[in-house]
Amino acid sequence: MRTVLVTGPGGAGRTTVAAATALAAARDGARTLLISADPIPGFPDATAPTPVTAGLRSVRIDSAAHFRDELLSLQEQLSSVLELLGGNPLDGEELTELPGSGELALLHALRRAARGDWSAEAYDLLVVDLPPLRDALRLLALPEQLRRYLRRLLPQERQAARALRPMLAQLAGVPMPAQWLYEAAARHDAELAQVQALIEDRSTTLRLVAEPGPAADEALRTARTGLALHGLRAEAPVANRLLPGHSPDPFFAALAAQQEKSLGHWADEGAAPVRVAHLGRDPQGPDDLLALAGADGDGNALAVSGIGEAGGRAPDPWWTEEAGGPEGDGILVWCLRLPGAVKKDLQLVRRGGELLLTVGPFHRIVPLEPALRRCTVSGAALTDGVLRVRFTPDPALWPRTG
Repeated sequence: MRTVLVTGPGGAGRTTVAAATALAAARDGARTLLISADPIPGFPDATAPTPVTAGLRSVRIDSAAHFRDELLSLQEQLSSVLELLGGNPLDGEELTELPGSGELALLHALRRAARGDWSAEAYDLLVVDLPPLRDALRLLALPEQLRRYLRRLLPQERQAARALRPMLAQLAGVPMPAQWLYEAAARHDAELAQVQALIEDRSTTLRLVAEPGPAADEALRTARTGLALHGLRAEAPVANRLLPGHSPDPFFAALAAQQEKSLGHWADEGAAPVRVAHLGRDPQGPDDLLALAGADGDGNALAVSGIGEAGGRAPDPWWTEEAGGPEGDGILVWCLRLPGAVKKDLQLVRRGGELLLTVGPFHRIVPLEPALRRCTVSGAALTDGVLRVRFTPDPALWPRTG
């Protein structure tokens, strides 16, 4: 299954482009599922996959219902402890979702789509309308981060002491929830692994939508750095709401000229953008959305390539090479492309077998290869958009021979 994740700066029309992408793909014969948290004009407002047109189903995420169900389930698991403490159970009707519940609901929806919960027959294409750009990048990094937290807080090897728990429960006088806690952690780790596999799949790409202008230029430039840090693959950006280039009105002519200037910057920094014209009004239904995609006879501007191709895990965004020159004997260089990164915004910390990387607003903890774990960091440099970290063999861990 091919997956296209759609995001962009707030107000850029990412939901509209996601819907147009899904409609155009279905029109071309791909069995398509669209996931969105926002209502789309002309689409069914249903929380289960519902037919829109031939070959296309859509589903709207209900974050409030997901939050309520998850909290009530956790409350049931903790019922014995809550009763011991004299706690009063909460009713579903009195629960109000908390900030961050929308992101968790979206991850849950991605997991269901990845394992085929919503259809007896497989989809060819999954189109996901993500939150605004900065939030979307944090969301896509969340499965990897949460799995790391679970491994640190509840390491699997600690389960070896499970035979002692009944004795500890008697001594403490309270039930020990460790067993179900470990089981819940293992279940959540498996679920997060499914989502992480979908995000990291070679057939998954990010479609960035922006309305050309100075603010979008800076947002896309920053996003490219975050995408590289997390190893996410981006398609050519979608330039949305383009104005006609030869308007007799000086005001609109100036706006169109500014848009063309931005498009030149985008092309200089990456692939030539996909152009989507302004309809002159807000899209009101499938016909308007298909017109945006150019699927009415003028070619499909939002076509998705590679539908039906085999996926698999994408290669890691970093690589290791040997240092050259007379002083390069035994020194390894760990490399990571970070286009747009600035040295003053870059922080690098080695902790055990991990590298803690911070680039502007983005943060990632990268596990080191076994060979690098037996080395010490002897220097780092950011040159031509590539971070290079030098590792020198540690004699105490990797004695030289000869």
